[in-house]
Amino acid sequence: MPFDYTLDFQTVDFRQHPELYRVGRGEQGVLLVQPYKGEILPHWRFKDAAAATESSETIYGLFEAYLKAQDFVGADMARKFIQMGFTRARRYANHRGGKKYAGPVPDDKKGQSGAHGRAELPRTTHPDENKVEAAAIFKRKWDQAKAHPEYLRQKETFIEKYGK
Repeated sequence: MPFDYTLDFQTVDFRQHPELYRVGRGEQGVLLVQPYKGEILPHWRFKDAAAATESSETIYGLFEAYLKAQDFVGADMARKFIQMGFTRARRYANHRGGKKYAGPVPDDKKGQSGAHGRAELPRTTHPDENKVEAAAIFKRKWDQAKAHPEYLRQKETFIEKYGK
């Protein structure tokens, strides 16, 4: 089921209302779902390999803590932040300044990911090696998180319970 961008993300506490959460695709909702955004975002860094290592390990620790607490929404949000560490580091490696698409995001698509009809800007001929390594570090943690047996079990249970 796709992520529901119509919710009032300013007021919904997804720890109190996990039934409103949708896994969605990829990183959908990663910068919206509270209180998890507030708990995880301060640890999210991908400037270079050292920052990515510290960040990915800290966020993975949160991921495991959420799983231990049977908080699937928190675990899924931590997984999304780890995934976003990979995708953003790759974007900055390939596009100096991190801007991937030409033009502004249409008003009705703000907060959503994707090109939304915009052309991709040219890629740099020499990717930023710091960002390439940061991406690789996050990719390894992302692979570890999405294959974690307890994460997979809780995801299946969550989908069975809420259909999302």
